[in-house]
Amino acid sequence: MEKKSFTFDEIKMKLVNYCVYQDRCHAEVEQKMREFLLIEEAKEEIILYLLKENYLNEERFTRSYIRGKFYIKHWGKNKIKMNLKQKQIPEKLINMCFDEIYEDDYVKTITRIYEDYFSKQTGLKEYQRKSKTIKYLMSRGFEYEKINDIFE
Repeated sequence: MEKKSFTFDEIKMKLVNYCVYQDRCHAEVEQKMREFLLIEEAKEEIILYLLKENYLNEERFTRSYIRGKFYIKHWGKNKIKMNLKQKQIPEKLINMCFDEIYEDDYVKTITRIYEDYFSKQTGLKEYQRKSKTIKYLMSRGFEYEKINDIFE
């Protein structure tokens, strides 16, 4: 299949639209740019333009990512942090943006998921149910200490 070639301005507009559609991080934009086979100077110019015009904002991306993964997917902080690190977001920024999750909501979510999962575990001894439920919560990215604090 033949690749269609675009002018510099067309590529720039495609990347603007890519960033407008949904908040993006630098790594995602750079990945998208690889599709266009641009020279380094062109990549830098586009990145600078996106930053200057506020289409690309790492903090805004991180905050919306944290909100979405917690409030919609019900992920814990560990899983969110791990996924953001894979997107090359600095740990300092990640920790700064965790204020998007309210502590009350975090505790309520852990409690709700715990109760739902625990009630579905049948035919097991009490300690097995509790152990399985804690493992499940940890796989969702919640911290062992938090889980334990809530259920002691």
